[in-house]
Amino acid sequence: MSPSQNVPATNDAQSSQPRSSLWLTLAAASLGWMFDGMEMGIFPLVARPALQEMLAGAGDQAVGLWMGRITASFLLGAALGGLVFGWLGDKIGRVKAMALSILAYSVFTGVCYFATTPWHLSAMRFVAAIGMGGEWSLGVALVMETWPAKYRPWLAGAIGAASNVGFLLIGVLGFYLPITSQSWRWVMLVGASPALLALLVMRLVPESKRWLHAVAREESQPVREVFSRVLIGRTAAAVTFASIALIGTWGSVQWIPLWADKLTNGTMPEAKAIAQMLIASGAIVGGFIGSLSGKFGRRPAFVLLCLASFGFCAWLFRGVAHYGTLFNVLTFGVGAFTGAFYGWLPLYLPELFPTRVRATAQGIGFNFGRVLAAVGALSAGQLVQFYGGDYARMGATITLVYLLGVVTIWFAPETKGRPLPE
Repeated sequence: MSPSQNVPATNDAQSSQPRSSLWLTLAAASLGWMFDGMEMGIFPLVARPALQEMLAGAGDQAVGLWMGRITASFLLGAALGGLVFGWLGDKIGRVKAMALSILAYSVFTGVCYFATTPWHLSAMRFVAAIGMGGEWSLGVALVMETWPAKYRPWLAGAIGAASNVGFLLIGVLGFYLPITSQSWRWVMLVGASPALLALLVMRLVPESKRWLHAVAREESQPVREVFSRVLIGRTAAAVTFASIALIGTWGSVQWIPLWADKLTNGTMPEAKAIAQMLIASGAIVGGFIGSLSGKFGRRPAFVLLCLASFGFCAWLFRGVAHYGTLFNVLTFGVGAFTGAFYGWLPLYLPELFPTRVRATAQGIGFNFGRVLAAVGALSAGQLVQFYGGDYARMGATITLVYLLGVVTIWFAPETKGRPLPE
């Protein structure tokens, strides 16, 4: 399909961009996603030792309860960030808003170093997540609007992979420098490192020409339009599919490092880092599985991802009781298929919405899913407490959500082979 079909004005502008600016845009967004993933990966590593220090050696029932609360606050902050920074991206431009979002999440992750109570961690994770929630939707919009349409599946895979590279890197760091209740604070300082990227983005990255043309034609009222009669169905679809992926991730998969730490009775601090590296490595592969599976159709691909995710999660959480080779192999598989949604979503969501509201719509869709995932995280914490500290039974319960996706996707539009809406 030619990039100029059906959308002559903006696609001509898009295809005329110098190759160097295309790669610069992709590099900046990829680094933003990578650091975003690194920020998300920090807390599963530090959570158990940090909370045990703050709660004076509390057991896993108390740790699980606070893990659920802090995860929920993070997800609610990300949801707010998706709305705030998505709206800013449609109003002042993708590049400026993306730089501000990177600055927000890096600074407030670093401030977690000074936390002395679980509430401090919860508050700082909330504010940092506002920036993280905005960065995803802005980066996706910028890259998809800048590059020619024929590269969209590969770009969606790169988006999914980049954040998981960051998740993997923080796991590698935790493996070589084991994180304990005496050493967890320095990890939060690592999270402040992306602040310099924000300055580089502002100075070097060109703005989306597609967005510039769109706002030149008519004034954007993104929030009103996203919830208008014309787009409300697509907005609901984006929220539903993002929610299924995010509830599975934040309600169960993100808890696997804590489960590994418990299975080894805390005597093998690197076990949680190994689990995180396996999840991230699987998810890097999964990002491309998710995006490239779209060639069969967006809807069939989503069904296959839901079934594969449910199957691997059921096998891990219901079939493994000891830390070892099978645990690690299945953890990689779980990471691959649950992570594949994050290659599918950046392929599908931009195809649902016109340019003038795309960043806001993606921010609302993906990050309102985080609100529901926050409910899932709180429920997960309550389930851990209800099941007497049993992370596996909690994970097996939460991952039933993937079966919902097998049904709901058939009520959404199929967008395979269509250009981005103007």
